[in-house]
Amino acid sequence: MNMKKLISGLLLFALAGNFCQVVAQDATNPVLMTIAGSPVTKSEFEKVYKKNNNKEGAYDMKDVREYLELYINYKLKVKEAEEEKLDTSVTFVNELRGYRKQLAQPYMTDKEVTDALIKEAYERMQKDVRASHILLNVAPDALPKDTIAAYNRAMKIRDLITKGASFEKMARDSSEDPSAKENGGDLGYFTGMQMVYPFETAAYNTKPGQVSMPVRTKFGYHIIKVVDIRDAQGEIKVAHIMIKSPANAADSVAQQAKAKVDEIYAKLKGGDKFEDLATKFSDDKGSAKSGGALPPFGTGRMVPEFEKAAFALKNDGDYSEPVKTSYGWHIIKRLEKKAVPSMEEKKNELKTQVARDSRAEVSKNSMISRIKKDYGFKETPKNKDLFINALDTTLQNGEWSPEKVKGFNKPLFTLGTQTYTQEDFAKYINNHQSKKQNTTPKQIGNSLYNQFVDESCLNYEESQLENKYPEFKALMQEYRDGILLFDLTDKKVWSKAVKDSSGLVAFHEANKNNYMWDRRCDAIIYTCANEDIASKTRKLLKKKMTMVEILTTINKDSQLNLNTKDGKFVKGENEIIDSIVWQKGLSPNMQKNNSVVFVDVINILEPAPKSLDEAKGIITADYQNHLEKEWIKQLRAKYPVVVKEDVLNSLGK
Repeated sequence: MNMKKLISGLLLFALAGNFCQVVAQDATNPVLMTIAGSPVTKSEFEKVYKKNNNKEGAYDMKDVREYLELYINYKLKVKEAEEEKLDTSVTFVNELRGYRKQLAQPYMTDKEVTDALIKEAYERMQKDVRASHILLNVAPDALPKDTIAAYNRAMKIRDLITKGASFEKMARDSSEDPSAKENGGDLGYFTGMQMVYPFETAAYNTKPGQVSMPVRTKFGYHIIKVVDIRDAQGEIKVAHIMIKSPANAADSVAQQAKAKVDEIYAKLKGGDKFEDLATKFSDDKGSAKSGGALPPFGTGRMVPEFEKAAFALKNDGDYSEPVKTSYGWHIIKRLEKKAVPSMEEKKNELKTQVARDSRAEVSKNSMISRIKKDYGFKETPKNKDLFINALDTTLQNGEWSPEKVKGFNKPLFTLGTQTYTQEDFAKYINNHQSKKQNTTPKQIGNSLYNQFVDESCLNYEESQLENKYPEFKALMQEYRDGILLFDLTDKKVWSKAVKDSSGLVAFHEANKNNYMWDRRCDAIIYTCANEDIASKTRKLLKKKMTMVEILTTINKDSQLNLNTKDGKFVKGENEIIDSIVWQKGLSPNMQKNNSVVFVDVINILEPAPKSLDEAKGIITADYQNHLEKEWIKQLRAKYPVVVKEDVLNSLGK
């Protein structure tokens, strides 16, 4: 369930209502009504009404009165949630805190830097780079001596390559990327946003044929050789027919899949329509219903074999021979090819990608620098050094205790009105330490201190958002009310309807005539490759063989000979069923999509009430609506609502 959408649905009124919590009553702004003793002024209701109905000019009083009832119900639910103190529960507090974190994110980045990163990413996406690399593993928190050793080793390898050594051979011999043994370090083509940011930057800044200086990423040091830079392939839209044959399939299954795809390919070459074959035979059921069509994709978005075959197709309408991938066999048809989408089309997608990518650190660091400047960050280095020097080897084992620095409480730095002390840092270490044997206590301490400073800066800025941004404050109030209403409605309606099995049974029994089956045809549809197959199938039916037995027999030589579909069909559900006379027995043969089709009508089912299991979804939904109406009645009886008709009628003038 999309909680954000649900909250928005529940809160038709909340955000607008927050802007007018208290409006002094005067002659031009009289009280329209009181709900549970709380006044609602004319202007407050009018603002909410306009916001949610986009009404200008004179109002339709019928619409106004209908909306008034919804608004009263909303206010009553909020009142009841507060009466039940749902806003004080641990679950509520934690959930609201989680949403606050999400809602704060747009305010916690440097927009100017982020926009520059988006622009850079889009510009890089205009080119595809083919590169090879040699990786020397170095942990992000490695000791300086280990980092230097890896860097020096990388420089020696690079020196050998620049003097003529084969990059491919050096990759096979020296790279710590396991795949290098097989591919000689070749990564194939990639484009912007597909590699970690430092690697991508080095690749795009290195000319074809050249070898980069060692590049540090979270994986270690990379030596990159750029093989080629080409104009981006853009995006291609294809359809495919897929026959499943995973890499670990048994030989018999693999042979059967190959035979089936070859039969389909032969039919395609013989003039059958691609879309009909995809619909009928493709194992990718998601795309089969649309004739095999897939969403557009670009470089690096599909398995290499599929991508290569797709982009090799020269013209719209061309199709490939069967192509093997780790998923099975594919016949690929080109539908459309186009250039990289415009910046306007890609911007929202790129914004999301940048936020999740390692380059987000650039924006984060810029944001932290701005926070330090805005709030006058001031550090006391000697107190930091005093604390760091007091750390011991228990920190390497992840067993350090704040007791070891008991009495340390001098200031480390100040930010705005907040002072952060050695004691605060000791608590942070205690909560964030982990086992790190290949480093020193001092190095761990400095790393944790930098994290502590960064997180403190970001947390301080986040704590100020309601003061700095009125729209954020209003949004938080909206989410608060939304969660309250969700929790209360779940308790009174949704979960109750699911758990109250006896109540649901009674509701169904009282209203069963509202849930009727239309007249139905219980039947099996037999789709045969030709008249001969249809004749053989009919003979087997006369022998009283089951549908599964018939399929096994008829499809012994070809999986394409016979397909079946069974079910209880209502009028309008299936065009074949609609086209026959509804009477028990076998229908005449019909020609459809180059196949011979007939129907075995097993029984005709007259209209009857659906059982609870057959219509549980809609019955449960109706029961929930019933419970909500009863709940609203209870709320209206519990809390007095007084509407001033003269003030209400003045809205229509």
